Parts: sequence; structure tokens; C-alpha cells
Amino acid sequence: MNAYLDNSATTKPYKEVVDEMVLALTKDFENPSAAYRRGLEVELKIKKIRTNIAKTIGAKEKSIIFTSGGTESNNAIIRSVASLNIKRRNHIITSAIEHPAVLNTVKSLESDGFEITVLDVDKNGRVDIKQLKNSLNERTCLVSIMFVNNEIGIVEPIEDIGKIIKEYDKEIFFHVDAVQGYGKLKIDVDKLKVDFLSVSGHKIHGPKGIGFMYIRDENKFSPLITGGGQEFNIRPGTENVPGIFGIGKAVEILFADLDENICKMKGVRDYLYNQLKENIDGIHLNTDLNNSVCHVLNVSFEDIRGEVLLHYLEGDGICVSTGSACSSKKKGSHVLNAIGLSPELIDGAIRFSVSEFTTAEEIDYAVEKIKSYVEIIRLLSKNKKRR
Repeated sequence: MNAYLDNSATTKPYKEVVDEMVLALTKDFENPSAAYRRGLEVELKIKKIRTNIAKTIGAKEKSIIFTSGGTESNNAIIRSVASLNIKRRNHIITSAIEHPAVLNTVKSLESDGFEITVLDVDKNGRVDIKQLKNSLNERTCLVSIMFVNNEIGIVEPIEDIGKIIKEYDKEIFFHVDAVQGYGKLKIDVDKLKVDFLSVSGHKIHGPKGIGFMYIRDENKFSPLITGGGQEFNIRPGTENVPGIFGIGKAVEILFADLDENICKMKGVRDYLYNQLKENIDGIHLNTDLNNSVCHVLNVSFEDIRGEVLLHYLEGDGICVSTGSACSSKKKGSHVLNAIGLSPELIDGAIRFSVSEFTTAEEIDYAVEKIKSYVEIIRLLSKNKKRR
């Protein structure tokens, strides 16, 4: 038996997604920019997908721009705002627990003269709202805060943050990295007062290498590349038709009954935590279950190195993570450091993330193996200290 519990890293594509991608590679392979009818038919399918995606966040069709995923979207948005404001506003605000695609991009702008404010978070990962209010000033051009943290699952108060920003100065742009939130929470860009949003396809049972960004006003966006005018001249280049067909089908399936999917994931996530708590001593919960997304659970095992446990589990077909897949080779999670965990608890942290396909049987299997290996690792560690 296997248990895939790393759905924050990537999800298994729906079968229908794969079928749509094959269709795009075999039958609907024409260039959407071609002048003949078959090219136009592909273009019309892309238009339909774009419209459907826009409806899921309460946006207009032309506000959805297809990209290669979350990292490109984050970079394009942040660097665009910086490019347009470098001469008059050179202050950017973000948080200490952002994904590296945001943190590293923002920090790279310091060499261009930008001042960066990194907001603290509380023990659960919630952004310090008071610090945000005190940090806003006449030079602020952008606030970039993620909707859901990829390591601990905390849901940030995006609606409150958007209100604070716009009440202070409507010209300050608000960007939200929604890679872990899209398809797990209901999103209304107008209600949230969001100017830019980033989404990645492979987190929602779509393909890798495709995503989209929401841009409220295309006139306030400076493209990073130039070309033939595709994607409303915001992200030119021949469209990734198989990717677009794939993410389009994933969105169609996922949003057919979003509430049921969210409820199902939350139930499985909570069952996982309860089983761990009941069967294993010395665990520390790093996820605020009352204010977190439905699919993420982060737990530290005392007197255990998470990386060691991970490799024990993979031998039994159980996939988990010690943090973000994009920074798993680096030591010490910046997220867990930001919420004030001790080095020992950081070292013993495991991130579990479920999907709508995760079963109770998989959870039972995983917990049984985790319990066994935790006992073995602790015993070996104890014996080693005695020598």
C-alpha cells in the first residue's frame, strides 16, 4: 500500500486533465494565433477556459493571464510594480513567511534602491496587523501577502489587510500569492480588494508548468517580455495549449462542488491529526486548526529528525515533506523560525498535506508506520547518547 501525503508540493492530475492535454497535443494542436478556422477553434476554447477561471474568483475574462505557474506570476507582478514605481515609490511590504518566490524576489529589489519591510507573524503565523498599519507610508507601492502559508497552512486575514491598505492609500497595490489557497478557499477579488493574484495549476490536480495571474488593471502592469501580442500583450509568446486545456479541466472539475471537496479534505486532515495524537507521544502541533486551510497539517515529533523519518517512510511508499518542496534542500524552515519554534522542534517537523482523494485507509497505514519508526528512531537516539 502507498500513501501520498504531500499534496502541497504537487497533486496527481485528474484523468480528465490528462485526456484534455492529449487532445491538445493530437487533435487540437494548431496555433491559436493562426488565421485559419482550426486555429480559431483552439483560440475559442482558450477563451472559454479563461472565462470560466475568471468566474471562480469574481473577475473579468481579460484579467486572467496564463503563465508557467506561481513563481513566474509572483516575479512578473512584483517586478512590474517595482518597474513602474521605482522613481516615485520605493517601499515594499511583505511577510516573514512568504514563499521564496516572493521573499527572494522582493529582497532582490534592494539592490535597485527599494526599501523592504518584512512583517512579523504571531506563533500561529498570522501577520502582525498593527505592524502593517505602522509600516505603510507615502513611499509604499506594494504589499505582498500570501493567502495560505504552504508549510503550516495558516490563512492570513486577507480581507482585513486589503481594507487597511486601500483605506490608507488606494494607489498602493495589493498582491496575494494564492497558490495554496485557490481551490481550497472561496476567493472574491473585489471583496478582498486584491490588485494581483498568483495561482499554480499543479496544486489543483492540473499539470505542472501552467498557472495564471489575475491583474485588475492591465494598464498598470509592465510586461517583463515583449513579443507577438498573445495574452493581451501582457505575457506574449505562443500559448501553452496543453497546459491551458489541462488547468481548464482541473478548474471545471474542482469547482463543480468546491464546498464538498473542502469539507472532505478538512475531515481527512483532522482525522490524521487525531490519529497521530492518539497513537504517538511527544508530538507538537504547528498548525492552528481553527484558522488554517483544509489540507495542510504540520507536526513536530520530539526527539526526532524530520528528514530521517521522511526517508524511513518513503521506503514504505509514504510521501510527506519537511517543508516547502521549493526549499526542501535548505536547512531550517524560515516559516517555523518565524513562528518561534525551537531548533529541536523545527528539526522534527513534518508537513502532511491531503487531497480529496486521500482515504482513511491511507491515513491508518501512514500512522501505523510513523508510530513504528518514531519508536525506532527514538530508541536508536537514546542508545547513541548512552555510548
